[in-house]
Amino acid sequence: MANVPEYFGSDVFNESVMKERLPKATYKALKKTIDNGDPLDIEVANIVANAMKDWAVEKGCTHYTHWFQPMTGLTAEKLDSFISPTEDGHVIMEFSGKELVKGEPDASSFPSGGLRATFEARGYTAWDPTSYAFIKEKALCIPTAFCSYNGEALDKKTPLLRSMEAINKSALRILKMFGSDATRVTANVGPEQEYFLVDREMYAKREDLILAGRSLYGAPAPKGQELEDHYFGTIKTRVQAYMKDLDEQLWKLGIYAKTKHNEVAPAQHELAPIYGTTNIATDHNQLTMEIMKRTARKHGFKCLLHEKPFAGINGSGKHNNWSISTNTGVNLLDPGKTPSENAQFLLFLTAVIKAVNDYQDILRASVASAGNDHRLGANEAPPAIISIFLGDELTGVLDAIVNGVKYEDKRVEMEIGVDVLPHFPKDTTDRNRTSPFAFTGNKFEFRMPGSKLSVAGPNTVLNTIVADVLDQFADELEKADNFQDALDDLIKRTIKENQNIIFNGNGYSDEWPVEAEKRGLLNLKSTPEAVPTFLAQKNVDVFSKYGVYTEAELQSRVEILLDEYCKTLNIEALTMIDMAKKEILPAAAKYIKDIAKTAELAKSCGAETVFEDETVKEISALVTEMYKALGTLEADVQKVHQIEDTEEMANYFHDTVFADMGALRVPADKIETLVGKEYWPYPTYSDLLFYVK
Repeated sequence: MANVPEYFGSDVFNESVMKERLPKATYKALKKTIDNGDPLDIEVANIVANAMKDWAVEKGCTHYTHWFQPMTGLTAEKLDSFISPTEDGHVIMEFSGKELVKGEPDASSFPSGGLRATFEARGYTAWDPTSYAFIKEKALCIPTAFCSYNGEALDKKTPLLRSMEAINKSALRILKMFGSDATRVTANVGPEQEYFLVDREMYAKREDLILAGRSLYGAPAPKGQELEDHYFGTIKTRVQAYMKDLDEQLWKLGIYAKTKHNEVAPAQHELAPIYGTTNIATDHNQLTMEIMKRTARKHGFKCLLHEKPFAGINGSGKHNNWSISTNTGVNLLDPGKTPSENAQFLLFLTAVIKAVNDYQDILRASVASAGNDHRLGANEAPPAIISIFLGDELTGVLDAIVNGVKYEDKRVEMEIGVDVLPHFPKDTTDRNRTSPFAFTGNKFEFRMPGSKLSVAGPNTVLNTIVADVLDQFADELEKADNFQDALDDLIKRTIKENQNIIFNGNGYSDEWPVEAEKRGLLNLKSTPEAVPTFLAQKNVDVFSKYGVYTEAELQSRVEILLDEYCKTLNIEALTMIDMAKKEILPAAAKYIKDIAKTAELAKSCGAETVFEDETVKEISALVTEMYKALGTLEADVQKVHQIEDTEEMANYFHDTVFADMGALRVPADKIETLVGKEYWPYPTYSDLLFYVK
């Protein structure tokens, strides 16, 4: 392979390719569209489309697609070839500006949450010129938004772009009062992607992993993650080959894959990119997940992106590192050397704090899913309670402001105790792995999103709620007679009113939920509890105010999320029933039969049969318990069909079916520990987590 700078972005129709292939006037017009949102003339679009097509064909492409992100959370594409027939029975390769700018895929089978009827098939894709076109599998992929015939957003990208415009306008109002010459403010994101790699042959023997993406049964392996020997450990040769291949593919697509390492749980890993503009980072993360899964197949792996594929060890998250910056290069969440004296930083910081406090509910709802419900609050995932970690120094600064005293800088040199190592300043914010929303120096790390989630959702919420608070601040400051006095009062008052959301302690402690309730913080433990909060009037109002979601669009998303929750649990329940009937109970019965025969033979020889007798009794009792639990689950799953309301159904699945699934798993996992290995019908946790060479 050539060196990285030579092939980085080679499959992307990026700025350098545009400059090379477009006439200067066309390039300038396109740049105005990208930078300022100016309308794109059809003649300009025709020239751009032809240049894109020529470039793609030279690279072996025969097809193009409008690549979009429907509300499934996945990506979608419909491939059309470049061919156009000629009169002499041949073809030429053509691609018009109209085909570039707009597409019309069939929208009937995508979730719409009631925005359109199933028989109303028409949907439109519209080119997003801010995200570069790229080549994937010999097809030219054009990032697009996706909307209905009536203009409602049917995708994740459109609301995200709307929210980015909202925070841009609101932040510029604030910056104008500080004398900034910035003309644009952008939200930036760096999503850290966690995942598991398991052997594909073993994966193929487990119906639960295939159908549900997670293990629905499984006794703990004798070893878990307690030795902490996997985190940052030496990467296995086969995994290293996979990671190298993945890096090269991502780099060719212009994705800034930066860091890779083993995570805490066995067979768990992480890939982290360099920051990017939120909509581009979202596109890149969707692409990254797709390529991770595809590359895994080449190397004999299955890449698991489920939030909690294995019980009892860490789940996989997607830490959403969020910040806002100006087009003049200023990170508005960078405190610099003296945060106590940096008024602009403190104002933006307090805006984020207030936004998170005011809109805890929808921030939690933005990461809600059946899979993430297993993860939140367990094995190094943050709890379901929203709080903010600031670290000792920043908390001290804010306390000093509230109390009207001068802050004393407590930063010290860190003494390591080895002469050959240099002294260096101790970081002023430690990392709190139990915090869902942590300030980490010049950004906030939102740690609640699950590994397979599109980051479009939580970032749409973050951008919108911060925009709302910034506008509240601007309304107050713009009317002030004395800007500095008003600013000081606003910062002090906002900190004081929102101290309840700041928590630097242990989010895993039993005391924290009790303390959080006293502070007025929400504890929305499950998806059916969290998702309906999108429709609280204050939340409908804020999204409508900024044109991010209409009330109808919000209602559709609530319907889709709850429907997905119901379908997920239904699939899991039916899979458990199928595995119990066809695999686990037959395996247990065969083992009982063989042990009983052994006991009979031993007794005929006058030998003691304590092991055989006790084993048969114990497994038989567990089989009875399991069979009864199986009957309960089957009966309760059937009752679902009597429920028509989606929210009521989601609560039924959570309260009844999910509880039944847990009751069925308990005896099954105990049986696994008693039955001989050669009898067990599928690979165990030990096999899956520790046998990748």
